[in-house]
Amino acid sequence: MREYNDAEWNDRLREIGNKAGFHTPLGTSHRAIFAERGPVLLVSFELRADIRTRRHDQIPLGYSVAQGEGVSSLTLIADEVSWFRTPEVFAFFDRLVDEGFYDDFERVIFFGEGSCGYAAAAFSVTAPGCTVIALQPQATLDPRLAGWDTRFRDMRRIDFTSRYGFAPEMIEGAETAFILFDPDLPFDAMHAALFYRTHVTLLPCRHLGEPATAVLAEMGILEPILADACAGRFDALAFWRHYRTRRNLPRYLRALSARLEEAQRPLLNALLCRNVAERLNAPRFRARLTQLEQKLQEFGTVLPPSRPRA
Repeated sequence: MREYNDAEWNDRLREIGNKAGFHTPLGTSHRAIFAERGPVLLVSFELRADIRTRRHDQIPLGYSVAQGEGVSSLTLIADEVSWFRTPEVFAFFDRLVDEGFYDDFERVIFFGEGSCGYAAAAFSVTAPGCTVIALQPQATLDPRLAGWDTRFRDMRRIDFTSRYGFAPEMIEGAETAFILFDPDLPFDAMHAALFYRTHVTLLPCRHLGEPATAVLAEMGILEPILADACAGRFDALAFWRHYRTRRNLPRYLRALSARLEEAQRPLLNALLCRNVAERLNAPRFRARLTQLEQKLQEFGTVLPPSRPRA
């Protein structure tokens, strides 16, 4: 895949937007790209660095998924982590509302991760009845409400008290919202709790780790999740069906084994390692299984026989 320098990449996105809909700079550090393809709209918030480093084609995730599904896309891109809290971004969404932009769409989905997940929730207020899918989002960085989150102290100068400010309040007009987070990451879990409403589904994914989009992409389920949302068939059950794929993801399995090791659960760890070694032919898990079996024998414990697989 060709590598693009900054100027080439900027020209490429500008060309994509101008051909399919529009490309609009929003101040000096944000832009919006719209591609019109049908009555479903996927609105995604993404960071320039993630697009350039995580995407092999260096095309925004939302644009790529929407293109594959034949639906419209509106992609907001930030050159740096800003939570999209700039006057130019506010004015852009104000203009969309004033022009009745969303009236042409039967279904609207807002998507983002982390600071982009915050933005997806916060700006979803402009499209009542939409669906929000936010991965590990922050609810706010207002120190009066989230002073316990010490990760972004340098960013507390950003105003989270004015318009589009407190994301959990901004999703109240959404038809449904899904907040995906790892309960083992305390700050993410605390932010997720602030989002809880009757129409909000919290999806706690233990041992997921971060960044969530990279892990879900490694599982091969990130794009199918968004495709389900575009088709109107995404719900908690659909997510958990996709998430079963974690059983085959080495990163997830290593984290689970490490957690069992930390908890001093050698029997459960041995059962896990045996399961993985048998299903995935994983030499490292087989070697670890041998060590754990020797340890268990010292305590007079023998693993029960494996269940026959269907």
